[in-house]
Amino acid sequence: MSLNISAPEPRSRSDQIAQILEDQILMGRFAPGARLDEVSLAEEHKVSRTPIREAFHRLAQSGLVVQQPRRGVFVRTASPVEILEMFEVMAEVEAACGRLAARRATDSDIAELRQANAECQKAREAGDVDLYYHKNGVFHHLLYAQSGNRFLEQEASRLHRRLKPYRRMQLFLRGRLQQSMEEHTAIVEAIAAGDAPRAADLLRDHVAVQGEKFHHVMSHLPEA
Repeated sequence: MSLNISAPEPRSRSDQIAQILEDQILMGRFAPGARLDEVSLAEEHKVSRTPIREAFHRLAQSGLVVQQPRRGVFVRTASPVEILEMFEVMAEVEAACGRLAARRATDSDIAELRQANAECQKAREAGDVDLYYHKNGVFHHLLYAQSGNRFLEQEASRLHRRLKPYRRMQLFLRGRLQQSMEEHTAIVEAIAAGDAPRAADLLRDHVAVQGEKFHHVMSHLPEA
């Protein structure tokens, strides 16, 4: 199996706008329930309405907006309970991926995982949170693929996409990049050693949002 772990291709304009809108929603520019105006956003970003519609579609996949036929697109912010529940499920799903990867990953798979982790380390050393966020996503999707279970990989990818805004937010917590890297390295070594229980436990703890991390995520969400 192989995933592209080289430098990401230039993002489309709709992807860039989706990222901007995602940040603006989570940081409170658009309140929960607010309607996103397609025309004014197209003017603001100096694009046609098509990239705006594509950006709305991406935000809907992440669950940040709701598209209502004949009414428009409205901001939807998950409740604290919903976010915590999603992270609890994601932690168990990734634990399953790690357990299976430890049993099934080949030498070339492990080499690819190490390379993905090295790319994360470069981003951490540069202090580039956005680049680390991208490389971290590559690392996790590689783990999903190395589970050798296509259904599990698809479900993990779907939930990962749903949680992307919140996973990104906790990376800004002081010291989190270094901590994340240390967790990555331990995960890679557990998989390389074929230690399925340890790989599962490490991934569960890596993804779980507890204590300070969860407080950080929630403190940056706008109030309803």
